[in-house]
Amino acid sequence: MKTIVLLCFSNIFMTFAWYWHLKFDNIKLWKLVLICWAIAFLEYCFMVPANRIGYGQFNAAQLKTIQEVISLVVFSFFSVLYLHESMKWNYIVGFVFIVLAVFFIFHKW
Repeated sequence: MKTIVLLCFSNIFMTFAWYWHLKFDNIKLWKLVLICWAIAFLEYCFMVPANRIGYGQFNAAQLKTIQEVISLVVFSFFSVLYLHESMKWNYIVGFVFIVLAVFFIFHKW
C-alpha cells in the first residue's frame, strides 16, 4: 500500500510539473522550466522510494503499469478540474483499454 500512496503523490506533482503552466502565457519560458523542474524534483522524492519499496512485491512491468494507471486517473481529474477540459467518450474508451492491459500484466499465466 505504501507504494501505491507514494505513486499517487508522485503523479500529482508530475502532473502539475507538466501541465499547470498551460494557463500562464505571460510567464517567460525559462522561468516555467525552472519552476517545473523544482516541482518535478518533488515528484522524484516520492517516485524513487515508491519504486524501491515496491520492487520485489511487484516486478518492473507491474510497477510501471500501476504508475501509468495512477497517472491517467490523476491527469483526468486535473484536466477536468484545473484545465476545464471535457472528458470525451473516446478518452474513456482508451482508458478502459489501458485498464484491460492491467489485467494481462497482472494475471498469473
